[in-house]
Amino acid sequence: IRVPSGSVIEVFTHEATGGQFEPGSTAEALHDIDMDRVHTLTGPVYVEGAEPGDVLAVRLIELEPADWGWMALIPDFGFLAGEFDATVLQTFKLDKEKNEVDFAEGIRIPLRPFAGVMGVAPDTDEMLNTIPPRANGGNMDDPNLVVGTTVYFPVFVPGGLFSIGDTHSVQGHGEVSGTAIESPMRIVYEISVIKGGRSIPEPQYETDAYYATTGFATTIDEAAKKATRYMIDYLVDTKGLSREQAY
Repeated sequence: IRVPSGSVIEVFTHEATGGQFEPGSTAEALHDIDMDRVHTLTGPVYVEGAEPGDVLAVRLIELEPADWGWMALIPDFGFLAGEFDATVLQTFKLDKEKNEVDFAEGIRIPLRPFAGVMGVAPDTDEMLNTIPPRANGGNMDDPNLVVGTTVYFPVFVPGGLFSIGDTHSVQGHGEVSGTAIESPMRIVYEISVIKGGRSIPEPQYETDAYYATTGFATTIDEAAKKATRYMIDYLVDTKGLSREQAY
């Protein structure tokens, strides 16, 4: 869709497989999965007036998961790939009245829904794999991007072309097994163009409590260094600190 800056948009997303799983699906479904449908996203949204160099602000207003979700374990996928032999797919009924999920016997986890993938279009004609995040956002899998958070994206192409999906009803700090509790979701967000403000090289975000910078790279060390540099820039630009004070 094409919208003016400041629009409030309601979207509906699939879970991570683009609708290939359903409540009660078993591990057999993992063998038949069409990977081309993974990270099916809702969008893009063309925001009028957004031009390269601007910033797109996405304020998350509502995140309402469906009443079910799934998690999977695939031996050759995840941070500890090769250390587990089992292939597992488990589906869960979400207790939306209590806002929690019965994860295992004696373990109930509060729901904290967010979108694993949020991003604008990169300036390229190349067909990119969506699994690694980039400067345009994408598969950030940051569980802090919940209701009340405003996420800022650098604009690379006219209109920004914002998309959202890969929605999670809850995830730890690090999607180490390769999946969170993946759920379809209804989302309401406000999207606005910021012109003439600070330019940002990669996504940043804020809540009522804090401001955060992100950095993406092929190694965790370089990613952390980039995020640290971006925070120094933010403190210098907005708080009047010297670079040495900010560091």
